[in-house]
Amino acid sequence: QTTDNGGWMVIQRRTDGSENFYRTWAEYQEKFGNIYNEFWLGLENLHALTKTGSYELRIELEDCANIRKFAKFSSFSIGSVEEQYSLTVSGYSGNAGDSLDYHNGRAFTTKDMDNDSRNGSNCAVDYHGAWWYAGCYHSNLNGEYLNCQTSSQAASWYAFHGNQYSLKFIEMKFRPI
Repeated sequence: QTTDNGGWMVIQRRTDGSENFYRTWAEYQEKFGNIYNEFWLGLENLHALTKTGSYELRIELEDCANIRKFAKFSSFSIGSVEEQYSLTVSGYSGNAGDSLDYHNGRAFTTKDMDNDSRNGSNCAVDYHGAWWYAGCYHSNLNGEYLNCQTSSQAASWYAFHGNQYSLKFIEMKFRPI
């Protein structure tokens, strides 16, 4: 990955809806998909790779008018399974707006593992995507790929078209700093 002087490792990519991201805890622990198209690197891999050292995160987003934006975070790590793969992120810069700070410190939630702070329901079930939900989200990049349609279950970034706009392209990547 050559963006911003290169050195990036891709965590997640969404391009066409060919891969099902509405999956279980066990499936998100492991990698899935096709590295050349849509895929997820796996929570165990993310924790192993970010548990030592310092890393930054970059998220690339594109809408259906081919407008690209990005969010960059100067600090990024994923906790252990005992910490429910909690997200630690800070130091936003970019032009997409910060729709990830709301999720900082949150545990990962899937349709069969409810770690969000919402009482009475599971955000991953309600919004069809595993994510670091609070109660519930400002971003849901593992939501449904709906090819620019509007839905509360859409793969979305609140600061870029709101939380119901299904983005056309999403890529999450990180590198050492």
